[in-house]
Amino acid sequence: MASTSRLDVLPRVTCPNHPDSILVEDYRAGDMICPECGLVVGDRVIDVGSEWRTFSNDKATKDPSRVGDTQNPLLSDGDLTTMIGKGTGAASFDEFGNSKYQNRRTMSSSDRAMMNAFKEIASMADRINLPRNIVDRTNNLFKQVYEQKSLKGRSNDAIASACLYIACRQEGVPRTFKEICAVSRISKKEIGRCFKLILKALETSVDLITTGDFMSRFCSNLGLPKQVQMAATHIARKAVELDLVPGRSPISVAAAAIYMASQASAEKRTQKEIGDIAGVADVTIRQSYRLIYPRAPDLFPPDFKFDTPVDKLPQL
Repeated sequence: MASTSRLDVLPRVTCPNHPDSILVEDYRAGDMICPECGLVVGDRVIDVGSEWRTFSNDKATKDPSRVGDTQNPLLSDGDLTTMIGKGTGAASFDEFGNSKYQNRRTMSSSDRAMMNAFKEIASMADRINLPRNIVDRTNNLFKQVYEQKSLKGRSNDAIASACLYIACRQEGVPRTFKEICAVSRISKKEIGRCFKLILKALETSVDLITTGDFMSRFCSNLGLPKQVQMAATHIARKAVELDLVPGRSPISVAAAAIYMASQASAEKRTQKEIGDIAGVADVTIRQSYRLIYPRAPDLFPPDFKFDTPVDKLPQL
């Protein structure tokens, strides 16, 4: 016989001889077995696995599921709708040849618009390798904005792009406007406008971006070693602390710091190579570099191994 102990209202099935052992579930037989003594302490366990088998020669278009899609809490009714298959017999059509049963009636227009936006968000996130938690936060932001109807007149794609930018900032993995723009069909200016409107509508805020938010990603994409990345991070942080780059964006400061660190090392990178990765113009890198160059000896970490001395660095 199985003994049960009440824990947080829900009953817990345990072995009477070994109450602390973790039971093993045999899904084929529907039993719960004690691994210590082999006693079957529970039977008729519900199998929560798939109800079909997939074979290698099945067609890709064949869908073996018969239980519908998963519940989506972001939609009005959880998306627990019934999809009607395409009719083939005469009874499926009226006297004018039109189908009697329409799937579009099962989903409201607002849910349809949100589903399209969610697909666009997932597509954009996939193209820049963003994790699932970013997608979920973006979907929630879009739902809040859409239901408030505070951005009427703006395209859903622009709102979705701005929400993705905000979600990245809030999750501590910021992306630049140019990176978001590259995977969407919306201009940088329109994404920026929607970004400001959404922050105002939702009465929320995002943390200020710093040079450190982009440094590891930029250096990794440039193929720079860890020593150069650490030096560039130190240079950018010291430049900000010494107030050498007032009014400059963190992205341009990070790019200038990477350029200085790479030029002092054996792994040299050109302004164009860094600009392509960081999304800034060569002239922007030069302007920030000129601001930090006079204090270059004070910016490098003390343990940095120079391949090119500080006094031999490019003056631009």
